[in-house]
Amino acid sequence: MYIPNVSVKVDIASLAGVRLGVKGGGVETVNFDVKAKLEERERKSQMVVVGFSLFLTTKPSIVKFEVEGTATLTGKDVEINKMLEVDPETKVPYVFQRVYQHAFTAMYLMSTILNAPPPPQDLLFSHREGIPEDVSVEVSTDTAEAVTVQAETGEETSEVSAPSK
Repeated sequence: MYIPNVSVKVDIASLAGVRLGVKGGGVETVNFDVKAKLEERERKSQMVVVGFSLFLTTKPSIVKFEVEGTATLTGKDVEINKMLEVDPETKVPYVFQRVYQHAFTAMYLMSTILNAPPPPQDLLFSHREGIPEDVSVEVSTDTAEAVTVQAETGEETSEVSAPSK
């Protein structure tokens, strides 16, 4: 969901890429396991800051990426809250789509340097043809009010947590 009156500024504080092994000969299928987290760090009138972290590994074990940073949302409080909601179609908070766009660019550049396969640009957000996707959402009701999203694509597992405030 694109909300035109909400600005999302993504700052990557840490980026790490490690080549774990050499890709085997021939055409080999590479699956990405993803663990991701979003957590609200600060809330003021017309501004919310969320911290994020992404950890991606491959099967077979070729490369791993770690990305951490913050996203600052500015705009009307009602529209910011819409950005923090979970998309019913993808089961991922709307703001995470913008965060992943920036993180993907950084991981793509890192994969080029490491001569390793990059993660798909749409890893968490679309149903790719020929790959069944099983997505489940778990909402906890503790004081942290966190939303946990897990998506499995073949051998891929994706998890996103975000405040539901």
